[in-house]
Amino acid sequence: MSEATTIPTRTAPASAAASPAHTGPSRRTDLTVRALQIVLALFLAVASAGPKLVGHSSAADSFDAIGFGDWFMYLTGVLEVAGAVALLIPVLSGVSAIALIGLMIGAFITQLTVFDGENALTPVIFLALFAVVAWVRRQRTAECVALVRGRI
Repeated sequence: MSEATTIPTRTAPASAAASPAHTGPSRRTDLTVRALQIVLALFLAVASAGPKLVGHSSAADSFDAIGFGDWFMYLTGVLEVAGAVALLIPVLSGVSAIALIGLMIGAFITQLTVFDGENALTPVIFLALFAVVAWVRRQRTAECVALVRGRI
């Protein structure tokens, strides 16, 4: 028994060793962010864009105070619906979140300058949620950019 006995160890299959490191979010993170995207899309399309697109008096009064008129209210509503739809399309979800961050920055500035900061925290909260989506979906954003570059 002078020979050393070794216990064979399991090694990863060759295909796993050759594949790159896991770059996407975990399954739990993916599902959580997917649920967040759905909730954000529903809020944007129904609660936020809905009143703007039907010209509800609460939305119209706010946009009259801004001074750009009804066209800007409808434009904002259309942008919110487009962002909501794009949040639900996997390859567009990260890009949509980034665009909606821009929309929230504009809403924040408007809240501060036109409405004296009355509801300035609301766009900040949504900005943070969109930032989470953009960060987790950054690989999808890279895929979208690669698709666009390949076609141009």
